Amino acid sequence: MIIPNKLQESDKVAIVATARKVIQDELQPAIKLLESWNLIPVIGSSIGLEENQFAGSDEERAKDFQQQLDNPKIKAIWCAKGGYGTVRILDKLDFSAFMKNPKWIIGYSDVTALHSHIHNFKIATLHAQISLGLDAKSESTLESLRKVLFGEKVQYNFKTSKLNRFGKAEGEIIGGNLSVLYSLCGSNSAIKTAGKILFLEDLDEYLYHIDRMMQNLKRNGMLKNLAGLIVGGMSDMNDNEIPFGKTAKEIIAETVAEYSFPVAFNFPAGHIEDNQAIILGNEIELIVSKEKSTVNYLE
Repeated sequence: MIIPNKLQESDKVAIVATARKVIQDELQPAIKLLESWNLIPVIGSSIGLEENQFAGSDEERAKDFQQQLDNPKIKAIWCAKGGYGTVRILDKLDFSAFMKNPKWIIGYSDVTALHSHIHNFKIATLHAQISLGLDAKSESTLESLRKVLFGEKVQYNFKTSKLNRFGKAEGEIIGGNLSVLYSLCGSNSAIKTAGKILFLEDLDEYLYHIDRMMQNLKRNGMLKNLAGLIVGGMSDMNDNEIPFGKTAKEIIAETVAEYSFPVAFNFPAGHIEDNQAIILGNEIELIVSKEKSTVNYLE
């Protein structure tokens, strides 16, 4: 797995919109944050565009992203907003220059489409806070992003759960938003999971949708050969008038109950206040014990 180069002071970071529309005024906290790290923000042409809920047309969003991919002076691309729409531009992008000169692709939620697609090029990406919504996130969220970008060592210790399955595993950490991963099944952007440690998070889904998506991953063979499973935020879930009868986390635990790999819930990432940066594609060590769970990077 190729890990993009760490950033240096005065490096340029492009902010682009791959999905929903966003105006530049909303990006002021992100711009100030980059400047406080002595980085130079570059506002992409997709910022301020509008076509219904999207940041301009698919062609406009793809053109902006392509320019940032191909520009050797841009050292990282920070996605501004999630929602929906990133998958619509995947097949319009040419990653040839990017593969020769990898750079950090940063974001989460809908940006999982990019993470999954790029993982198949054997290049690591950064599952981390988008450039909107920084004010609602913990200081630790922003610090984890800074540490990863500048090549500093990070480790995660998080609280245990009664749903955990104890054990130890090593493998590449992959994954992201469950809904997006589910939507990519059967495409050339789907991830190969065998021998890897899968991370999942999601927001605002009906509980039966969570079950349907997990059953789909299972029937696609994406769960049985995992080295481990890590579950982050499963936030603001919905239920029907007749209850499904299980929480999102209980649904996930039930789906993987027949397997033997370690399972760790409560990882601090996703649509929650503490959204820690994860280097997707990096080799990690996962330790799940009665007292706590730990993730260490091995590269």
